[in-house]
Amino acid sequence: METGSNSESLNRNVAMSVRGSTGKKKQQGGVTLAGKKVDPFVPRSEHNPRELRSWAKRTGFVSDYSGEAGSSGSAKFEALERRGGGSSPKIEIDPVVGRTRQNEIEQETHGGAMRGENGAVLDGRGRKEKENEGCERKVGFNGNGNGHGVSAVAPVNEEKEGEEGNGDVKVSVLHEGEEVADGGWQGPLGLKCGLKENPGIVPLIYYGLQHYLSLVGSLVLIPLVMVPVMGGTDKDTATVISTILFLSGITTILHSYFGTRLPLVQGSSFVYLAPALVIINAQEYRNLTEHKFRHIMRELQGAIIVGSVFQCILGFSGLMSILLRLINPIVVAPTVAAVGLAFFSYGFPQAGSCPEITIPQIALVLIFTLVPLSLTIIWIYASFLTAGGAYNYKGCNPDIPSSNILLDACRKHAYTMKHCRTDVSNALSTAAWVRIPYPLQWGIPIFHFRTSIIMVIVSLVASVDSVGTYRATSLQVNSRPPTPGVVSRGIALEGFCSILAGLWGSGTGATTLTENTHTIDITKVASRKVVVVGAAFVILFSFIGKVGALLASIPQALAASVLCFMWALTAALGLSNLQYSKSASFRNITIVGVSLFLGMSIPAYFQQYQAESSLILPSYLVPYAAASSGPFRSGIKQLDFAINALMSLNMVVTLLVAFLLDNTVPGSQEERGVYLWSQAEDIVTDPSLQSEYSLPKKVVRCCCCFKCLGV
Repeated sequence: METGSNSESLNRNVAMSVRGSTGKKKQQGGVTLAGKKVDPFVPRSEHNPRELRSWAKRTGFVSDYSGEAGSSGSAKFEALERRGGGSSPKIEIDPVVGRTRQNEIEQETHGGAMRGENGAVLDGRGRKEKENEGCERKVGFNGNGNGHGVSAVAPVNEEKEGEEGNGDVKVSVLHEGEEVADGGWQGPLGLKCGLKENPGIVPLIYYGLQHYLSLVGSLVLIPLVMVPVMGGTDKDTATVISTILFLSGITTILHSYFGTRLPLVQGSSFVYLAPALVIINAQEYRNLTEHKFRHIMRELQGAIIVGSVFQCILGFSGLMSILLRLINPIVVAPTVAAVGLAFFSYGFPQAGSCPEITIPQIALVLIFTLVPLSLTIIWIYASFLTAGGAYNYKGCNPDIPSSNILLDACRKHAYTMKHCRTDVSNALSTAAWVRIPYPLQWGIPIFHFRTSIIMVIVSLVASVDSVGTYRATSLQVNSRPPTPGVVSRGIALEGFCSILAGLWGSGTGATTLTENTHTIDITKVASRKVVVVGAAFVILFSFIGKVGALLASIPQALAASVLCFMWALTAALGLSNLQYSKSASFRNITIVGVSLFLGMSIPAYFQQYQAESSLILPSYLVPYAAASSGPFRSGIKQLDFAINALMSLNMVVTLLVAFLLDNTVPGSQEERGVYLWSQAEDIVTDPSLQSEYSLPKKVVRCCCCFKCLGV
């Protein structure tokens, strides 16, 4: 054996130090080590030094290790066998997360190193090996979205000559929370607060409020778009905002304890906004004058309840576990991106009416990435402009902008005053100080076949959106992906929460907010307790009517400028799912490109069929008026309305095209980035996984029959 042998690099993920031996003399038929004769090494016949390669074939792992010419990973194992006097170490790599399982690396000894009572490495004299002796390298595995290991290399220092060696091979494994050089997996070090951690009372309150404030654009601004189109008053807008805040708090707490148990905020999603606008702009509702808002809200309530019941069945029956096999990043990415891109006709056309406040608003959001801070600054700035007379026009009454259409001189200024002034809304003066949202506050829901079919398909889109969010968030919090049963449980609970949204009348269903992944990435806080505390405060604020009224007073131009950022963020977060597949693959590029293009082009074809009454609609609402006058004609009005409405929705068409292409065009699992979920038996064998996803014990006793839900 060589004196002072250098350590051999097996992979960029595996780090070892090979200790040389000193004072060794070669003799025929054996080796003399420290005065004792050691028999020659005889390799085990049953050992396959290329077992790592066979593992790679089974899991689809492709190593990005570039070794020396003519060498391979298996050759390195063989070299270590010859030099270390023992077999190669058994390294079991989790195929889901892509990192070693803790306490599962053991060194088998055959005439080399021996082990003491506690598994300590003993040298040839039976003495316990010194800690930190010689050169050690940490082993790290970075779990990517595919669940395969990504290499992490740490430099190896040569062992000093003359140092006492024992001929063993020492493997130092990186456990969770340790750091690896050169970009290896860092574990919880990347987060300020982990999934199960309790940072204390003050940090809980601080981070909980911060978590919700970063999502204010998604929770608050949807009613500012919907309610005015429905014919509602400023007081109605304030009531809907309070209802959404209340439901968001309730559903988030339910999801944290009975859903996937990931730190995810539930609330009104942009997924439901486009179909709601389609129903709102149905031809029979355009000429309504009396109780228009309540009638349309009841119609939306009935449709949301039916779609939510379908989502519950999808989850509780276990069908979602089967559907998961067909939902992959190539399907999720364009679908979620289409949700954000669908509103390009509303964004800047609305914000462009007041460029002096909307352009600075967009700039501040991009600079600070904090919507509440930038919105507050520009709102104060707009108040100064309003008080200074920037929006006062001679002969025009700012208190009643609608009367300005009677005067030709004021007609061109009416839109500006309505959307830019900060004193137009009377929500603060009309809202009560205390108001508790209650079920059926708008009346009994109305059920129609045409609107119910629309929401059933939309609930499927929302489920696909949530699947991608579950997967991305589990990796963010350094956890194993949930099992298919846990995902089904989360989808089922989302359906139940949407039923509550339909009963209370929020105008949209409740689902996991995709923007939540951005919030976790910015705040570095992933504790479910933080989310629960934030939800409790949101429920408290929903009881204060003036809070909802204050949020309802946001000028529409400012709301549109913030939505420009939120919708762009939604599209970007959707496309970020491509990182879990081979994004450079021509197959994947083609599928995503075709899906997005057809998802925009086919709805445009249906939207060009407009009724005569569409001339009275604002330009940003015209694309949502195709349901009543689309090209599909079967003679059944209810079916015609549903098909024309669905084909005019960008996200629905994009999902259909991406789903069809991804599951028919040939491609390997690795190329497609097929989601690898944890298995049910992993929850039983892994205590940490059990505490992350398992339901509370009392709930498990009541729901033990629902094995498909991972209980």
